[in-house]
Amino acid sequence: MPYKTYFNWSTGKDSALALYKILKNPNFTIDKLVTTINSDLDRVSMHGLRNELLFKQVENIGIPLKTIALSGNVSMSSYDRTMKQAMNELKSEGYTHAVFGDIFLEDLKTYREEKLQEVGVKSEFPLWKIDTKALIENFIALGFKAITVSVNAKLLDKSFVGRIIDQQFIDDLPAEVDVCGENGEFHTFVFDGPLFKSPVSFKIGEKVLKTYTPAKSNNDNCFKDDECFKDEKEVTWDTSFWYCDLLPE
Repeated sequence: MPYKTYFNWSTGKDSALALYKILKNPNFTIDKLVTTINSDLDRVSMHGLRNELLFKQVENIGIPLKTIALSGNVSMSSYDRTMKQAMNELKSEGYTHAVFGDIFLEDLKTYREEKLQEVGVKSEFPLWKIDTKALIENFIALGFKAITVSVNAKLLDKSFVGRIIDQQFIDDLPAEVDVCGENGEFHTFVFDGPLFKSPVSFKIGEKVLKTYTPAKSNNDNCFKDDECFKDEKEVTWDTSFWYCDLLPE
């Protein structure tokens, strides 16, 4: 019997490709997508996508959605409590496995595994350790279409936000930026592809630069750049991001 499984859905390209792959695996039955949203702004956490487009997206995919509401200024301790409650609820519904679209971030994978183990749920990573260049080429070849909704301003300028993910976009990326944005360089919204009954319609809205203030406690910051902890006296943060507001049509 296949495992009853939920999928951690970000709205972006890695999620779409991981979902596409896991749906072809007969060992798992995916009947729920789970997405965290910013309850202060009614947008998808990190990506900044309007909830209306999230709802249209999952409607066109055809898998029920569970949202987890988080404050825009949520601390790590509060985040962990909220997520643990949600995972316990899913476990009580019979879910035994959870799927993620992570590719190579070891610390993040370990964190997810440890938190799931606390509630007795196992994790799956369909894209794990696959070369990111091969992944993005496969994503495009399969017919998926995505647009960037957020980019790290420390690494990419305004011209990279609100762009379609295609070969030209990949060619234009600086050498130090991963082609899948796995280090958080950019986030995307997938609006068409083999998972979709029909494309999601939208208009490109305003492009804005937003800067965030790190929390006083290092443990509560979500913009931490781990490479900067080689010298504990000098800590830097990724706190500035370009966002492209997508508007439902």
